Amino acid sequence: MAVVEKAEKRNIIKVTYDWLMQWAETPYAGIVLFLWAFAESSFFPIPPDAFLIALVIAARHKAFRFALWCSVASLLGGALGYAIGHWLWWSDPNTYSPIATFFFSHIPGFNEPVFQKVRHLYEQWNFWVVFTAGFTPIPYKVITISAGAFKINFPIFLIASGVGRAGRFFLVSFLLWYFGEPIKKFIDKYLNWVSLAFAVLLIGGFVLIKYVL
Repeated sequence: MAVVEKAEKRNIIKVTYDWLMQWAETPYAGIVLFLWAFAESSFFPIPPDAFLIALVIAARHKAFRFALWCSVASLLGGALGYAIGHWLWWSDPNTYSPIATFFFSHIPGFNEPVFQKVRHLYEQWNFWVVFTAGFTPIPYKVITISAGAFKINFPIFLIASGVGRAGRFFLVSFLLWYFGEPIKKFIDKYLNWVSLAFAVLLIGGFVLIKYVL
């Protein structure tokens, strides 16, 4: 039964993804990109990168405009996720609300064990958890909602989200603007690994400065 439910969820996600990608060739593509990036930061399961790539390839002169729209929308969506966690996540300090239960049951990649792991990460890393999730393939919505639920400092959350999300989307747009469509296959295949490696190196550099220098 669990296997069937997972297959059904994947099928729904695939159909939704295909439907959204059809908007790339319409005059409303920019609006769809904005709404997609906004939704993905708080509840929608599919990252907007593929749609961003399609738009930049179709109009390379708008590459950085698309990256800006995606970054702003993602930051606003992240603020919504923070608000969900802050105001709607708990029925009381130790009891999940019906909204939390719904997210655990229906949002891919969002479950109670992951939620608790993020809690421990926040206790150790704070800013860097949000930045890493914003820049890498870690599900960003898990971080935004958890940040609100665990009362992470909101200005720090916004700064880390803005740097992480903008860094990712502008990196994608820059590579496509500079190299054009030939790099599309590389981005499709290796972007998550490249962004993850870059984040690890960046964070490692700051840790080195803090503890060694």
